[in-house]
Amino acid sequence: MHEVRWHGRGGQGAVTSSKILARAAHLSGWEGVTAAPSFGAERRGAPITATTRMAHEPIRVMSQVTTPDVVVVLDDSLLGVAAATAGLVPGGVVVVNTARAAADLGLPDDVRVVASDVTGAAREAGVVVSGQPLVNTAILGSVAAATGLVTMESVEAAIAEAFPETAAEKNIRAARLAFERTAVTAGGTRWTST
Repeated sequence: MHEVRWHGRGGQGAVTSSKILARAAHLSGWEGVTAAPSFGAERRGAPITATTRMAHEPIRVMSQVTTPDVVVVLDDSLLGVAAATAGLVPGGVVVVNTARAAADLGLPDDVRVVASDVTGAAREAGVVVSGQPLVNTAILGSVAAATGLVTMESVEAAIAEAFPETAAEKNIRAARLAFERTAVTAGGTRWTST
């Protein structure tokens, strides 16, 4: 089983991302998939988490993810606030939406850090509401590129199922741009969906 923990801010769409990744995982051939939010007294802009699990057999675990294989950070300002890498397995992968270089993020040496300007991809694709780029679908492209857990085609299909046609087209373009621009570095683990 592979576990993904999402870190975002209320209103950024981390919960939606976790659900779309679960659907993409199923389309990529994973038999068991789950997605769950972790809510407290969150409000718009407050740190939140969500999780996605995928396995080649039914998933019977419903507890919180405490030792993820992958951590996805939608807002790099959360790296110092949310203990984003807490519990991350050695060799795990951290995907961060940031314009900074991976080496400048101050993350542990025993994980693969993938820094991607997902905000730029969302902006370029026109996934913008009230002047703010929405990064939750674009970052799915970076997750696909960085981990190999899902295919880009399955991400596109899952996004198409989740949104009306016009919105889906923009969100798919954002995810594709992020996928193409994600530089995957050495270190950590890369999995396949099969």
